[in-house]
Amino acid sequence: MAEPCLAPLKNAPNHPVHQTLASAANLANLLPTGTVLAFQTFAPSFSNNGVCHLSNKYLTAILIAVCATFCFLSSFTDTFVDSTGKLHYGIATFRGLYIFNFDSECGNDQCGKKDLERFKLRFVDFVHAFVSLLLFLIFALGDSDVQSCYFSEVGTEWNSLFMNLPLGSGALSTFLFTIFPTTRRGIGYADISAHI
Repeated sequence: MAEPCLAPLKNAPNHPVHQTLASAANLANLLPTGTVLAFQTFAPSFSNNGVCHLSNKYLTAILIAVCATFCFLSSFTDTFVDSTGKLHYGIATFRGLYIFNFDSECGNDQCGKKDLERFKLRFVDFVHAFVSLLLFLIFALGDSDVQSCYFSEVGTEWNSLFMNLPLGSGALSTFLFTIFPTTRRGIGYADISAHI
């Protein structure tokens, strides 16, 4: 039996289905998934699997602070493709994009440095950063090892709150990120074609 022939979509990158799927695929870059994964990797050993001594409490607090800082700052990272097709990574500032891997051999016009002012910080960037930070802190405090380390004396009501809060806050932040999208394309963003 012959397979059905699928006609290609006209202007596939600009088609609404492509844009919707690209937005859904890149939602992982807006949510603090990488930071949560890194935290969950180190949290069991830093907190001694929830059996915390004073040193474990300090190590866990430092881990939460470092991951929270990284989560907040990663909301301001962006990606830029210059006229030669080279991919540049940077962080948004009030003046424009500060590029990490800027090649000093290319001129300002060739690398698009004069156009980097369009990547300035905006209000929506701070909204996304604070929502990501809050979401990470909710997930970090909802971790069972962190709860055993810092909140071992709380009652069953608080345990129920800690268990259900990450799911609800994740759904709410996903809704907010979908309603208030950002044009910021962080490091590792999958769909860079819409940002060239």
